[in-house]
Formats: sequence, C-alpha cells, structure tokens
Amino acid sequence: MSLSPLTDTKRMGKERLWIANGLARKWSFAPLAMVQNSPMRLDHVSYVTSHDQLADTVQRLGSRLGSTFVDGGIHPRFGTRNFTASLKNGQYIEVVCPLDHPATEQTPWGKAVSKKANEGGGWFTWVFSTKDIAPIATKFGRAATEGHRTRPNGTDLKWVQIGVNEITDTREFPFFIQWLSADHPSQDGTPLAEIEKIVIADTDQLADSWFKEDILASLGDVTIEWVDPSTNDDQSGIVAVHLVTPGGVVVLD
Repeated sequence: MSLSPLTDTKRMGKERLWIANGLARKWSFAPLAMVQNSPMRLDHVSYVTSHDQLADTVQRLGSRLGSTFVDGGIHPRFGTRNFTASLKNGQYIEVVCPLDHPATEQTPWGKAVSKKANEGGGWFTWVFSTKDIAPIATKFGRAATEGHRTRPNGTDLKWVQIGVNEITDTREFPFFIQWLSADHPSQDGTPLAEIEKIVIADTDQLADSWFKEDILASLGDVTIEWVDPSTNDDQSGIVAVHLVTPGGVVVLD
C-alpha cells in the first residue's frame, strides 16, 4: 500500500473551516450523543506501541479487558496503523504504532507516535469528538487536518482533526476530531467494558488549555484523577485508565 503525507498549509478564519477537495460534510453519526450542554464528548483513548510489539500489546490488553481488538488498518497520510477495541458509551481504545515509512516523520501525528514508541510506548493521549470542529480550529488559528484510515477490507474511515501538534510536548492535553464517516470504530465489535476513570499526570490540571471547561463538562460519568508528574517519572499525560468489565474493574497502565 502506498503511503503519502498530508501537508497542511492552510489558515482559516471564523467562517472558513477545513473545506478542501469537496470534503465539507455534516456530522453523520447520530448515536453518539454529546453530554448535555457540552459541545464535545470523550471519543477514545490512545495507547502507543512499536510495530514489533503490536501483536503482543493487543493480545495483552485484550486479555486484561476480556475484549477482542480489531485490526483497524493503516493511516496512509500519517504512516501509522492501529487496532481498536470497542467500549460502551460509544467509545473505544486504540493501540497505534508507527510504520517504517517517510510519512511517519513528515506529519505531526506520525512524529508524535514515533517519538512515544521510541520512548517505550504506553498511554499516549485522549481524544474528544465534536459535531462542529470550526470553533475549536479557530482557537488554534489553523485549519483542521484531514485524516483517513484504510481498513483491511478496503473501506475508508474519514475524519478531520486538530490539536495533534500540541500533544507531542504537552501530553496531558487531548486533541479533537470530527468524524465524517458514519461507521464509528466503537461499532467494530461487541463492547463489554466502559471507562470509569482516567489518571492523568498534570500539576496544572489543564489550566493552560483553552478548552478545560468544555473537556471536564463533557466527561459524563468518567472521572479524572490528577497526580503529580513526579510520580510518573516527571512525565505529564495519561498514567492509567480504569475500566469496568464483566469481571470487575481493570486498571490498564
């Protein structure tokens, strides 16, 4: 499969979103309702591993959860690939790895995943979806980036995303996504577990984020436990995710 990077050089104003190549579309996945009065929702959490360790990581996490990961395929523009496990509440876990391809080091997502993999992998980021990414993109002062994932059966899953540039060095921050495809990854499998709590190392508890209030308001029943980065090898970001499974609470760290 041929991989090609996407270079985003467009700027945007309040009235201009990510319109490119005729891809301006309406939100199309109605079953994933937003938390009341919130413009976004917790969509998925992302765990990084190396390509060599991908199969072992997926097997290990899946065994802990009692869930099966599905081969999600390749992100052609970013030089990465993933496996996903469906969760309740329209959420999912992604295990992602870098590929040996130039696109991996030519896009913010590819570089961030590669950097985390080279550090040994582990929890990487959390992602919030929205029906309208325009106000978020306006805050960033740039256009959202188009993304797509080619599944093993040849179908494409499409979205736009923004905020990836920032998570390389501020891993406590999430990034944001607007789905263009109706077949959300949470539908790939039978959800057995649900996120109960996310432990995040961040002294400032998102104080520097433009979206702190929206993020916290959109979590629903998911709680956040803030810990000092000194307890996490002085690294900020996700430390662990607690999930309720049929066998009890499982902590993935």
